[in-house]
Amino acid sequence: MGKIVAVEYVTLDGVFEEPSWSGPYFNDELSGWQAENLHEADALLLGRKTYEGFKAAWPQMEAQTGDFGVKMNAMPKHVATTTLTEPEWNATFLQGDVVDAVRELKAGPAALLINGSADLVNHLTRHNLIDEYRIMNFPVVQGEGRKLWAEGTKIALTLTGSWQTKTGVDVVTYVPTP
Repeated sequence: MGKIVAVEYVTLDGVFEEPSWSGPYFNDELSGWQAENLHEADALLLGRKTYEGFKAAWPQMEAQTGDFGVKMNAMPKHVATTTLTEPEWNATFLQGDVVDAVRELKAGPAALLINGSADLVNHLTRHNLIDEYRIMNFPVVQGEGRKLWAEGTKIALTLTGSWQTKTGVDVVTYVPTP
């Protein structure tokens, strides 16, 4: 059976969008950890907005990012969208009900990685389809902006790991509490 891991950047007040605030805190520790996350995955599972942003950026970044960029560009991407019609960048669009499509993917052997994609994360969380949450808590308070967790999303989590970077980012790993 496959595994779904969500990796998210958030501020102390829960904001996840437009993570330019992460720049001053991003270092080799986080880069290495992100590379591990990517390299243990067989495919990406993305919402439309994240897919479009990644598709626009990553093909041009391969030379700067080496193996990470090569893996990012080459790996399969499964995209939840109801508006896009022409898959590009090694993508397939999930067909039918997203929950059913993700259950089908999860029934296979693939390790799936979600980056960003808060709407998708919230939807899959409500259906108990995410196996692990890896969250980078940056020592920043934005005061406004879109939060990772949508109103009405509820989940009990068990901490399975944590560490802190030299720049003060708390990296925590949670699994759903049975």
